[in-house]
Amino acid sequence: MPVKFYQPENQVPLEMHKVRVVQKLALLPVEERLKRIQEAGNNTFLLQNKDIYMDMLTDSGVNGMSDEQVASMSIADDSYAGSETFNRVKAAIKEVFGTENVLPAHQGRAAENILAEAYVKPGMYTLMNFHFTTAKAHITRLGGEVVELVDKKGLIPQTDDPFKGNFDLKELRKTIKELGPEKVSFVRVEAGTNLIGGQPVSLENMLAVTDICHEFGVRSVLDASLLQDNVYFMKTREPRCKFMTTKEIYHTLADRFDIIYFSARKLGFSRGGIITAHDKKFTDEMMEFVPLYEGFLTYGGMEVRSMEAMAVGLYESLDMEYISQGPEFIAYLVKELDDYGVPVIKPAGGLGAHLNCSEIVPNLPHDQYPAAAVGAALYIAGGIRGMERGTVSEQREPDGSERYAELELQRLAMPRRVFTLSQVKYCADRVKWLWDNRQLIGGLKWTYEPKVLRFFFGRMEEIGYWQEDLVKKFREDFGDSL
Repeated sequence: MPVKFYQPENQVPLEMHKVRVVQKLALLPVEERLKRIQEAGNNTFLLQNKDIYMDMLTDSGVNGMSDEQVASMSIADDSYAGSETFNRVKAAIKEVFGTENVLPAHQGRAAENILAEAYVKPGMYTLMNFHFTTAKAHITRLGGEVVELVDKKGLIPQTDDPFKGNFDLKELRKTIKELGPEKVSFVRVEAGTNLIGGQPVSLENMLAVTDICHEFGVRSVLDASLLQDNVYFMKTREPRCKFMTTKEIYHTLADRFDIIYFSARKLGFSRGGIITAHDKKFTDEMMEFVPLYEGFLTYGGMEVRSMEAMAVGLYESLDMEYISQGPEFIAYLVKELDDYGVPVIKPAGGLGAHLNCSEIVPNLPHDQYPAAAVGAALYIAGGIRGMERGTVSEQREPDGSERYAELELQRLAMPRRVFTLSQVKYCADRVKWLWDNRQLIGGLKWTYEPKVLRFFFGRMEEIGYWQEDLVKKFREDFGDSL
């Protein structure tokens, strides 16, 4: 339960932890920020961390670890085989999910590769509520095709629906029938949906998906990377879950899904990745790919100290006081921005606040990449690094035509246990300034476009000189302030 303040005007999210180690930050002058973003090809992935004040690119692998996680790293067993560290990870998986069959991988996308190698064949289909970039890339690389079946309400930027990541169950059943179960490699539920605002999926919907999969004999797969946020939303938004413990929710899901995988860079606040299942048949089908692509079956390419931190982090993912901090800080930022009139995805989801760039720069067409342009502008305005989650994050069709994103979003991720409330308010303030000066934001065009996962290392340049005009306006409004 959130802590209620006596004076309502003081009501803010209250951290249930204290900070004991700090890292110095730098905030460059605005002219230097302009230079850095242009040197980075207007790609926030290519900025250097030393040039960033608030790194809101991702919550993957950059969360603050607890004192118990740091302490656990000192007892790591780095044996190549038969490692006690791996046994402790398996014990944590057993406690959290109730499953005993565990395959390690070096991170979530490595688990996606193993799943794809085991089950995707040319001409097959993988059904999802919504795709994630790396999951889709591994499937299409092997000749498969991704079909997105999120309920249409999930693509409406602002609603009061608490579970906008839900599958359209009628479409799921219809699609399996039309394609034929033998043509479906697996059905993947992402909880919550990364590319449409971190929106959660209800327990009721996920269980219904597994019922349909079992009816047709199709594999069901849960991407649990963001599950701790999703569990928070279940506990606070879904009546059925209100009186369930967090562990009961995890176990209920694991009892129904055939396969669960996750990135421990998110779930568990450490590093690495895991595939787990009740039925040994599934892990046996994937096992051979672990030593081929990752490492031996007791470390899977992970560094053992990170595995120890993962084990502790998994136990902590059952603690509502730990898992609530991210969603509550995100909700606070979303409310601040919404009160300012900034178009944001509502209700607040997991991962971070998501700026709706189609409304911030409505005159910019998709092929001038509005979400990327807003991201570059925000770095200039405040030294804040977000992540483009729009058309740049898509991949071109086989004929070379551009696939336009359903939503043009700039994600401001909220790494857990990292930022203070004053920094969150600074972020809101700089986004508000950018919103008030949105008429200055122009488009971008490619100077270097990779064929796969272009958002990671592609480069763009401004169309015209709008970024220089933005710097000039900043100086007019802020004087000699940074």
